[in-house]
Amino acid sequence: MQYNYTVVKFMKSDGELWMRILVLSDSHKHIANLVEAISNEPTAEIVYFLGDGTYEMDEVREIFKDKMFITVRGNCDFIDTVPLCDIRSVDTCKIYASHGAVENVKYSFAGIKSEAINNGCNIALFGHTHQKYYSFEDGLHLFNPGSIKEGNYGVIDIMGNGIMCFHKNLFEIK
Repeated sequence: MQYNYTVVKFMKSDGELWMRILVLSDSHKHIANLVEAISNEPTAEIVYFLGDGTYEMDEVREIFKDKMFITVRGNCDFIDTVPLCDIRSVDTCKIYASHGAVENVKYSFAGIKSEAINNGCNIALFGHTHQKYYSFEDGLHLFNPGSIKEGNYGVIDIMGNGIMCFHKNLFEIK
């Protein structure tokens, strides 16, 4: 596996640690949905893209130059310069991000849980299934935002008192 390691810290003006992370996956050429999701979450400092659409992310980065983008390669991406997974510390959390194909998430979450826990992570992000999913077990937040092609995306709020993961959809009535 290829890993990237970086530490990212953010602090609000009042001194409270807090940040919002936008999680996207599986755009499959639906760039307009990527742009709309990012536009809908202006306070998100970091955007994770979990594969199957890495070509579109090059265009999106040009539109949203103020965001930090973390991208991993999916099974439908053929850019070998993009890593298969990413591990980094963000504020008080350590995040494991992968498309999920390598860990066989369509059949079991055991592989991705094992990788995340073995690397000391408390959040594991994955896509591949196109199905929204969230669980918290054994100190690990396991989160799939669903497919942005279908309008689904995820948001993670990291606050001084905990982590909140939730799903959103572009097409639900606002």
